[in-house]
Amino acid sequence: MNILIVGLGSMGKRRARLLKGIDPSITVCGVDNTEFRRAEAAGQGITAYASIQDALDAETIDAALVCTAPLTHAVIIKQLLGAGLPVFTELNLVGDGYEELMALAREKGLPLFLSSTMLYRAETQYIRREVEAFGRPVNYIYHIGQYLPDWHPWENYRNFFVKNPRTGGVREIFGIELPWLLDAFGPVASMHVEKDRISRLEIEYDDSVFVTLRHQNGVKGLLAVDVVSPKAVRNFEVFGEGLHLFWEGNPKALFRYDAETKEKVPVDTYGSFEHDPRYSDNIVENAYVDELSNFLGVLKGAEQPRYSFEKDLAAIALMDAIEEA
Repeated sequence: MNILIVGLGSMGKRRARLLKGIDPSITVCGVDNTEFRRAEAAGQGITAYASIQDALDAETIDAALVCTAPLTHAVIIKQLLGAGLPVFTELNLVGDGYEELMALAREKGLPLFLSSTMLYRAETQYIRREVEAFGRPVNYIYHIGQYLPDWHPWENYRNFFVKNPRTGGVREIFGIELPWLLDAFGPVASMHVEKDRISRLEIEYDDSVFVTLRHQNGVKGLLAVDVVSPKAVRNFEVFGEGLHLFWEGNPKALFRYDAETKEKVPVDTYGSFEHDPRYSDNIVENAYVDELSNFLGVLKGAEQPRYSFEKDLAAIALMDAIEEA
């Protein structure tokens, strides 16, 4: 299988490396409009082209991954579907072209696979199962904070997509987290938003947002999302009468409260896990591997995707409502 990766930045290179780890027989070619990234990819054994059309003319391609900045996705996905290729895309963060792309994929009978890596975290799936099995009212509190200049230590935050208000850092965090929260707790019935700017970051959007969500099933959630926390944090707590879970964002920090011993008991959801040291300790590779494996299973007709453009429309609508509040 020959897979085209459009966008050879940090995520594109990660996807290429993980694909080869999943199946060494997979070959990878790439597209990037910057010469230094093409040269860098060539040094890693990836044949890289300056345009999608160049790659299509030179290669027999079985599927494509879109790993460019979110606002470029719609045009790229349309070109790839038009060329008859199944598509895996990173988070879009905006709904540009969704209806047209979904219709085109249906017309051509092609998979249109949308990344939502948090749905593949063993910890989030454990939380969802425990809440579902508990079957009684719960509340949750969730703080996700990161310092924007630390996101890509190799480039200035002013130079990539988090500077743009439509795809800003706070919005990206919501785009990453809302899918698994909606999966675990269901659709949202109402919300209240408080937000402001408390940093000197050169951005044109609020850097600290508090949202209270009331889900349709009665669950209440408090989300605190920011891009000013000096230390990257992901602190989650869900509680009800008889259930209390804690998660600090990494595989070693998931706990349940034992009412008999009055202690927090660790929950081991991974036999082992991979971590890229360039990123915060709450970024583990296993979820990215499982997500790509799901995509390969979809290509073989053996699996269904965990996420979709249809589901993402609900998350995007919620993000838009938070920003407009």
